Amino acid sequence: MRDRLLLLLVIMLATAFFGEMKVTPFGGTFRFSLGSVAFFFGLLWFHSVPTLLAGFCTGVFITGFRGVIDVMIGHLSWHDSLLIHFPAAFYYFSFALLVHLTRISQYAEFPIRVGLIGTAIDFSSNIVELSIRQLVGESPLIAKETIFMLLLFGILRSFSVVGLYNILSIRQIKALGEARRQELERLVMINTSLYEEAFYLRKSMTHMEEITRQSYELYTRLLESEKVEPRMALYIAEHVHEVKKDSQRILAGLSKLIRQEEFALRMNIAELCGMVIRANQKYAELLGKCIRFEEKCSVNLFTNQIYALLSVLNNLVANSVEAVSSSGWIELRVELDKGEIVFYVTDSGPGIPREDWDWVFQPGFTTKYDEQGNPSTGIGLTHAKEIVESLSGCIQITYDDGDRTQFQVRIPTDKLLREEEA
Repeated sequence: MRDRLLLLLVIMLATAFFGEMKVTPFGGTFRFSLGSVAFFFGLLWFHSVPTLLAGFCTGVFITGFRGVIDVMIGHLSWHDSLLIHFPAAFYYFSFALLVHLTRISQYAEFPIRVGLIGTAIDFSSNIVELSIRQLVGESPLIAKETIFMLLLFGILRSFSVVGLYNILSIRQIKALGEARRQELERLVMINTSLYEEAFYLRKSMTHMEEITRQSYELYTRLLESEKVEPRMALYIAEHVHEVKKDSQRILAGLSKLIRQEEFALRMNIAELCGMVIRANQKYAELLGKCIRFEEKCSVNLFTNQIYALLSVLNNLVANSVEAVSSSGWIELRVELDKGEIVFYVTDSGPGIPREDWDWVFQPGFTTKYDEQGNPSTGIGLTHAKEIVESLSGCIQITYDDGDRTQFQVRIPTDKLLREEEA
């Protein structure tokens, strides 16, 4: 809302300022100025500004602005000045109304059509203003020469706006294209790095298979009390060392990629929570469950720790999706508590028994089984806890106001966020 008011103020000031760059072709107070150029361009470029409100406010402001100038110069009194300039307000009223009715912005891809429609709007609005001036006895009757002048200036002003609009649009498109090109190059480099890490990973897997085979062979020989040559143990040690070096390369490469991504990306917490909700809505649909998701986040803070937060929140919300039977609800709430940001995940599922709270973050502990009765790995919450603790935070289970099981994640804001200036 504040942005719209600011844009509206810009349109009003620009129109008033350029409105003083004028000619008076009929020798009276009627003028052709660049004010209508600024006004028309503002309506085309700033789509978020309500057209009718802009026309009304600009018309009133123009009348007062010109009146202040006349009074300051000392030529006219307030009454006389407003009487002279109030017909100009009807020009902007009419202009905005016709722009609204013709929906000219939808033809932005057709500059000739926009120019012709703009000419007709400018001409019609001038006719309205001249008619008002005739009613108060200011201007001469509308003659053929007057119509010709109105059309000429309407064409010049309208197509000037169209030309400026298209020049700026082309520059904007070029800038967007350059940004997308750079992003594509960055993604290509990331994929190249991932390809290299995948190569080392495949190599390590081959070594691990060989180590496994040799280790088992060594185990069977020792079990049968056979004499084992020392070079067999040396062979295994060499391959373990090779796997270690490859793993170090992979870790270094992936860490570099993660650091690049964290440096390049910053996201609003509310937007990040929206991503979590949308992802798990799809997960719930995949499982055939009817779940209502509620997101409550009024925190206007940004973070670079996108992947860490996504990993933790996706894990918690996905667990809630699995916990809810066939239908229910899940709530993700974010609050600020002194120097910490707190995430709450609550659902309508059966909850976790109090006696299991101390065990849920232990590796291997699980309450989830597939259709064949096989247990889950039980490392999801362990992984989430490690990530949270790496950010100097904590994750715990509590009860909400309705005595439902609730996961609570607390992270210091200085480890995660900085406030975005308005």
